[in-house]
Amino acid sequence: MTEVLSLSHWINGEKVSAPLEVERRNPSDIAEVVARFPRGGAAQVDQAVAAASAAFDAWSDASPEVRADILDRTGSLLIERRESLGRLLSREEGKTLAEGIGETMRAGRIFRYFAGEALRLHGQNLASVRPGVEIQTWRQPVGVFGLITPWNFPIAIPAWKIAPAIAFGNTVVLKAAGPTPATAEALVAILHEAGLPAGVVNMVIGDGDVGRALVHHRDVVGISFTGSQGVGASVAEGAARRQARVQLEMGGKNPLVILDDADLDRAVAVALDGSFMSTGQRCTASSRLIIQDGIHNRFVAALAEKVAALRVGHALDPRTQVGPAVTEAQAEVSFRYIDIATQAGGRILAGGERLSHQPQGWYVPPTLIADTDPSARINHEEVFGPVASTIRVADYEEALAVANGTEFGLSAGIVTQSLKYARDFQRRAKAGMTMVNLATAGVDYHVPFGGTRGSSHGPREQGFAAADFYTQIKTGYSAA
Repeated sequence: MTEVLSLSHWINGEKVSAPLEVERRNPSDIAEVVARFPRGGAAQVDQAVAAASAAFDAWSDASPEVRADILDRTGSLLIERRESLGRLLSREEGKTLAEGIGETMRAGRIFRYFAGEALRLHGQNLASVRPGVEIQTWRQPVGVFGLITPWNFPIAIPAWKIAPAIAFGNTVVLKAAGPTPATAEALVAILHEAGLPAGVVNMVIGDGDVGRALVHHRDVVGISFTGSQGVGASVAEGAARRQARVQLEMGGKNPLVILDDADLDRAVAVALDGSFMSTGQRCTASSRLIIQDGIHNRFVAALAEKVAALRVGHALDPRTQVGPAVTEAQAEVSFRYIDIATQAGGRILAGGERLSHQPQGWYVPPTLIADTDPSARINHEEVFGPVASTIRVADYEEALAVANGTEFGLSAGIVTQSLKYARDFQRRAKAGMTMVNLATAGVDYHVPFGGTRGSSHGPREQGFAAADFYTQIKTGYSAA
């Protein structure tokens, strides 16, 4: 029997215990309790923000080499412990063990990358229009940031928010997602083991009360949020009301266009990966498959066969390809949208049924729904599960119009052997990221991440772009 973890808030470098009011069960085996944890609120947020504010001056004035060394050690510890951390992640979130280990590796590499970025902040020397006057610009840290993270990447997304924030001299208060606090606490513990000073990174475990307290706290200079559109809108409103910085990532309804000239095997592999891996619980998942007439029937038949063959099971079973949904409620969302799609005329080619597994978990079969209308709800509302719909189109221009026909704009892909259409799609697709002959899901950690329209708001995350949100530019004038 695996030990049940007892979790705590982290405030001012210490674990702060509180009554363990909530328990987290393993989505692969709901009889197993993974962790018990407290439910924080505004009082704990006040304490955490006070600790972060007190730590800011010393941390922001520290040598960038000091910050770089701590981030580098954190990255190394994450990579060294990828097996145990990946196992915890998979038990708590439900993604396969291979995916859990891979995500932990990614988090480690993110910290290593930003260790280097701590030493690479630069400014400019500019000529003035006035003789004898010199101008310089440089970047400075801003203050205390509130980080509100989701459950689907419970170590990678906290990493890509925490790492740049502290690399550039800020301090933070993290609100981990409700279903996955154990993974977040493990990350925060490793940061302190790596030598992080007290108060630089704080974590409060809790639900929406914690998030709201961060958003409205007068001493929090910026909020970085990843989650749903509805919550994101309220975060933006609250931050704007007090003129705080805000950065929002709010999901997608990502299109994958398959043209007649596509290599069939590659197109099927790209769609299978993008639509169903990580149980489809990725904001970049390929949830709309837009297929040109000439290849439509062959592609749909081949993909349906592959989808039906995917092995659904316990996240820690090495044979499993698709793990459970993160919660019962999330599983029910998938089943509800399957019903909505079929009631609107969609035809299930694979999956769709409720599964009986031993041990009992929150399992949703990978589901492919054909013959859907571009205007149907299944093609406009994010499911966030292993559910993909297909849309038949006559030509490239119709495919592009359908791809651009939602309020989202995170990632968009095309499978084609035509350089003309590939380049045109990259230019005209209304998305922050475009993929050619690749899954819409799967991005590198050292380049900007973000979307357009309803998917994102504010500066980009990750890579060199992270400095735009976590630093402010100062301009200095001097006369000879």
